[in-house]
Amino acid sequence: MNNFQVIRNDDDKVTTLRIAGFLDAHTAPMLEREIEKLLEEGRYRILVDFAELGYISSAGLGVFMGYIEQVRENNGDIKMCRMNDKIYRVFDLLGFPTLYDIVTDEEMARAKFVQSSQGRVDRQDN
Repeated sequence: MNNFQVIRNDDDKVTTLRIAGFLDAHTAPMLEREIEKLLEEGRYRILVDFAELGYISSAGLGVFMGYIEQVRENNGDIKMCRMNDKIYRVFDLLGFPTLYDIVTDEEMARAKFVQSSQGRVDRQDN
């Protein structure tokens, strides 16, 4: 089973990407395209909801590493939430929790965006 989908939801300041299925070398380009669209639109506050993700490969992990610098250079961030234990262990093994905010629920992730934006200029108009 290699089904993968990305469901996008925009609000005032944060875009949520709900990812589902298997994120691997075959499906990673789908996620890359979605993130590229966000960057083209100037949307740099990205929340990724992993609740429905069943598998992630190194190619999937690489997508997040490939965009984080550009996102942060534009006063944004990629926050992550609702990972199952199996997915979290992969991220933890590779040290992602020291690079990214990984929290248990969407509300906590949104609160992290508020905390991180206090005291700096918000360049994102959406």
